[in-house]
Amino acid sequence: MPAAESCASNNVVDNICRLSPDLLAEACQHILTYLQGQTRGVDSAEICDRFQSAGVRLDHEALQDIIRFLLLTFRSGGKSNISGDELVSKLEESSNKWSKASLQVLHKLWSEHGALVHTQQDVQAVLSIGQLVDMQWKLGMAVSSDSCRSLNSPYVTLLLKIVEPSGQICQRSFEMTIPQFQNFHKQFKEIAAVMETV
Repeated sequence: MPAAESCASNNVVDNICRLSPDLLAEACQHILTYLQGQTRGVDSAEICDRFQSAGVRLDHEALQDIIRFLLLTFRSGGKSNISGDELVSKLEESSNKWSKASLQVLHKLWSEHGALVHTQQDVQAVLSIGQLVDMQWKLGMAVSSDSCRSLNSPYVTLLLKIVEPSGQICQRSFEMTIPQFQNFHKQFKEIAAVMETV
């Protein structure tokens, strides 16, 4: 493992070990619930709110690193179908910064949920595409721009929430003219009709 990667990994481990066992278990439960196919994604905003209410102050990037690390650890453990003892052994090999309490939490949760994660990983290997979780739209009016004083042009803004195959929920937004939105709506209805028959 390169020195920079080892240093980054140790920083994530340090941040994980700053969490109380209950808080770490709660964050792991969110991730394991997703990896077992029981939720559509890992809501990092909810985890962040929980951390802040418990008095843990982490910047956004540090929180994302913890979630990515735990997702990767549990996902690779599920693919390899390893036991709780093997998981802890691999974590101890990767960093000497682990606290005993953190490793005990990870061991306990993996021993309880590892087999279910392994089963779900087999299913997800077949279905590895993003899933649409939520779609919102709003109508707006562009009245002017840098190049045109009087546009008076209506438009529709779409906001899509998508769960990527990695488990992270991302948002994508884009604007369309009214005719483009009407065409999009028509195509979406046709897709829905076809999916009803499957």
